[in-house]
Amino acid sequence: MASGQASREIDPVQAPSVLRVALYSLLFNLALVAAKLTLSALSGSLALRADAIHSTVDVMASLALILGVKISERKSESFPLGLYKVENLASIAISFLLFLTAYEIVLEAVRGEAMPINYQGWVLYAVAAIIPLPYLFGSFQIKVGERTGSPSLIADGVQHKADVLTSSLVFLALIAQTVSFPLDRIAAVIIALVIIKEGWGILVAGMRVLLDASVDVPTLERIRALILEAPEVVSIKELMARNSGRYLFVQANLTLRVADLKRAHLASERIESRIRKEIPQVDRVQIHYEPIVESRRRYAAPLADMRGTLSRHFGESPYFALVEMDFEEMKLLRQEIVANPHKDLSKGKGLKVAQFLLGFKPDVVFSRESLEGKGPGYAFAEAGVETAQTDVETLEVLVAGLLEAGGKSTNL
Repeated sequence: MASGQASREIDPVQAPSVLRVALYSLLFNLALVAAKLTLSALSGSLALRADAIHSTVDVMASLALILGVKISERKSESFPLGLYKVENLASIAISFLLFLTAYEIVLEAVRGEAMPINYQGWVLYAVAAIIPLPYLFGSFQIKVGERTGSPSLIADGVQHKADVLTSSLVFLALIAQTVSFPLDRIAAVIIALVIIKEGWGILVAGMRVLLDASVDVPTLERIRALILEAPEVVSIKELMARNSGRYLFVQANLTLRVADLKRAHLASERIESRIRKEIPQVDRVQIHYEPIVESRRRYAAPLADMRGTLSRHFGESPYFALVEMDFEEMKLLRQEIVANPHKDLSKGKGLKVAQFLLGFKPDVVFSRESLEGKGPGYAFAEAGVETAQTDVETLEVLVAGLLEAGGKSTNL
């Protein structure tokens, strides 16, 4: 058994950009907290003070983002899988602080004396001016996150855009106060509940990571699909993925149809690269692989018609036969004929047809013309699929010959 392993390296071009925007996020959130606390002190609004505390969550998120980016750049022999979980430890501590803060807000709203709120009209305009700012900054973060492939920036941007709801609630509470409608304390309790919900989400996510819980089913299934798309993969014997900080670690045990160790290693590197490209938060992929036990084999052959006549031209063949055989029991397991969707292409049809057939994961592709030195031949060789030239004229004779030769295509 051999294994392939790769881990994510921080892109020297993208990392400064991500870190810079994370610092912008921290400064932006600090400014919001300061502005809301100042307006709360001037107006006496409990809802505005609760929203300021809610914005403090974003300050903590920005600090965690910066911490995560910096930690991801560090290497340590004592921690070969990285120090990403430090971020999760901090997030759990933050979640308990949020619970305590929300409790104090609710306690003051319920037990505190109802004091009239007196503020000048400009306070209302200032609160209205603050409302769109998180949305605009969040949109900017998401744009940078998509460009750099940073899931953390995207998540932080979504969080900023969601803050518009609580700020709008504070604005409505202040407007209601101008007509003597006591909405301030109700708004404060609602915001406190939002804080509790966010704190619970942070706590659960942090605990799942510390306990090495598996990733969610949709992500795991997406990783499984990406692996199975590789033509060299026969089956997945085991697939596991777990979180560490905001990153994922993936481990897979695969059966490959490639016997050559060099080819198998190259195949595992391509699979790892594809997973990290499609799922940016994956940091490390570890693949163990072993060759297929060749008691069962799949074959493909070009057909000139539905009656089973083998075609003399590979790319222009209107049909292809797909055959699966068991050489322990010496019998035909399955036979299927599929139409060639690329036969009418003016250019590159051979390579397109090869890619089409690789989706059916054949072990051997037969052809009456030689594929050596041609695009399809290279594509099959790269995927570890054997190609064989044959002189037989019908599929029936080809199958009979395979059974007689025990699956050895060189005898046909």
